[in-house]
Amino acid sequence: MNDLGDANLRTWTLRFMALLAADAPDQLAWLRERELETKDVVDELELICQISEGLAERGAFAPQNLRSFRAIGRRLGRIDGTCRTGLWADALSADPAWSEIRHLARQVLLTTLGDWRQPLPRPVRPHTGDH
Repeated sequence: MNDLGDANLRTWTLRFMALLAADAPDQLAWLRERELETKDVVDELELICQISEGLAERGAFAPQNLRSFRAIGRRLGRIDGTCRTGLWADALSADPAWSEIRHLARQVLLTTLGDWRQPLPRPVRPHTGDH
């Protein structure tokens, strides 16, 4: 890894993996104040899976991570359109795909950081323009 862009993409990916790897009650608690659409989460995760190819080629992720990212991508591909609608909090409970993705995200974190239990991403605060 020799590029600041790769480092930022790696950090972004690991933060997203931390959210995906968290136990379902922790995910739901994190989502309590957010209304994330399942489609948006799937789109973001598909992008991560695509970006991970190049990151692994440049040494930002180990080869075993690439296998996990590819497995996540395959699992996402099997989620039908009806399961991509609505809030992600509802999909987490209803669609077993998210349990499988949770397991794969944990593998990425274990390989990369040595422990899948990571802090969940902090909320992004909207810019108010006041200083």
